[in-house]
Amino acid sequence: MTEASAVPAESFTRASELAQRLKQAIGEAFIGQLAVVDEVLAALLAGGHVLIEGVPGLGKTLLAQALARAVGGVYSRIQFTPDLMPADVTGHTVYDMSSGQFTTRRGPVFANFLLADEINRAPAKTQAALLEVMQEGQVTLDGQSQRLEPPFMVLATQNPIEQEGTYALPEAQLDRFLSKVVIDYPNEAEELSILRFATDRRSAERLPLERVTSILRPDHLVKLQMLTAMVRVDPQVEAYVLRIVRATRKFPGIGTGASTRGAIALLRTARAIALLNGRDFVLPDDVKRMAVSVLRHRLTPVADLIIEGRNADLLIRDLLDKTEAPRL
Repeated sequence: MTEASAVPAESFTRASELAQRLKQAIGEAFIGQLAVVDEVLAALLAGGHVLIEGVPGLGKTLLAQALARAVGGVYSRIQFTPDLMPADVTGHTVYDMSSGQFTTRRGPVFANFLLADEINRAPAKTQAALLEVMQEGQVTLDGQSQRLEPPFMVLATQNPIEQEGTYALPEAQLDRFLSKVVIDYPNEAEELSILRFATDRRSAERLPLERVTSILRPDHLVKLQMLTAMVRVDPQVEAYVLRIVRATRKFPGIGTGASTRGAIALLRTARAIALLNGRDFVLPDDVKRMAVSVLRHRLTPVADLIIEGRNADLLIRDLLDKTEAPRL
């Protein structure tokens, strides 16, 4: 596939239907929070990584496991702790005395879906071990580079409330996440459904994943990601994305704006959300829909606004209201 016009419209239709089935499969375990699922799926279709933030007990781990189960990929989990070492993430070599040779023991990053649970609890050196993996899709062990089998997605979680014993993520690592998804408390109807589902004939607190069925194979997901990259983008929409990102660098209340990588991420996720909504072209509303989750971790509000309780989300929404959108 070299040109979007060369892709039959039926291919986009089938891809959109498949993405919707994937969303429904995840919903068999992760109830409600449809906006959250859309944002995570957009990152998946765009081939990026996602940082998930929320207080304990809102289903961050459940969402990651349901996604891996629906795709049928290899799932791995790392519980980040202050004593976690880089080798615990990437792997290491050991000397086998029986054979007299060194053997490589691959770390948990060799998977399709890696859940980095409470990533901000590990020191910077261990967090940095993920940088090469996230950016290059490879691991270097004893000077030898080993490629990871695609697809590869990191779903990292962090608790926004408890700060004791945590380490702030470096800006370089934050920028590697395509989007930052915030899980809030569910509404009353969703929470009642979750309560009934999680306690019906269950005597232990286990993740209810048995109803999640595999919708596609990992190699099919790679093709779906390639098709997502072919979703058409009008030059006016490209200019709109650029206006938004450039505006973050001079908007009142924003100390540090988004980089060019932020513009790339916004366009990629806009393509993904368009496909998820059954279209083979991007609308300005798709850009608006993804702007907050893509840019919230790439901006730094000035200190005065932080004291007043104005966060990056409010600034981005204010910026969107004041940035002219094209009329297609």
